Amino acid sequence: MIPPTHPRYQSLLIRERLVNCVNRGITSYHGLIAHGRGEAFDYLLGEVSHPFALEAEKAAVCLLILADHPIISVNGNCAALVSEDIAKLSNLLDIPLEVNLFHRTDARVEKIENHLKNSGAGRIYARGDAILEDLDHDRRVVDSRGIYRADVVFVPLEDGDRCEVLKIHGKKVITVDLNPLSRTARAADITIVDNIVRAIPNMIKMVNELKTADKSELDGVLARYDNRRVLSYALETINENLNRISRELLE
Repeated sequence: MIPPTHPRYQSLLIRERLVNCVNRGITSYHGLIAHGRGEAFDYLLGEVSHPFALEAEKAAVCLLILADHPIISVNGNCAALVSEDIAKLSNLLDIPLEVNLFHRTDARVEKIENHLKNSGAGRIYARGDAILEDLDHDRRVVDSRGIYRADVVFVPLEDGDRCEVLKIHGKKVITVDLNPLSRTARAADITIVDNIVRAIPNMIKMVNELKTADKSELDGVLARYDNRRVLSYALETINENLNRISRELLE
């Protein structure tokens, strides 16, 4: 049992959630490595949602509301970490979820689908009846009703090559990526440099504020958004935090 007084209590709870989902066949062992890399960047960012993250989250909500055929792609880590929140976001926006995996098996897809249903998700696509050309691994297997036809794809915890291929296919891409240096972060239209356990709840709050907004207001948010500027602010924040800690060590 992890004591609530532990200084890394929340972080350790998240790790336990991931390990539990590995044991249940929802998350892969490789997902643990990916999470550890993200957690390192979160530590450098101070483990808070910065203004640049909130700006990206707001733009993401606006784009999802305005999209004609949006889809939310879910992998094992996303299902493990924010299944209830991603289900709530999906239901609030009336956007289906699609199970899409790098390490894909029918059994794993079914487990994730059931996990999402038990977390309150409504529409879940997992048919795997279409192929995303120009991609050589299992994430090319998509649902013809979802990623294949989507104009906007929200891919929390994305891998870079698929992000680039989605762009080649003319789709707008929203991602959550704590690493502002990654291929995904630089290729996406909107990169949320934030921990997914904070980002999705933030977006849920914004949906309630923006869902009834005029189209002109939503368009204005997107017109002012600059993803390169957001990534630059994220890098500057990391640099400032490192310089501050360095100075404190010498005091």
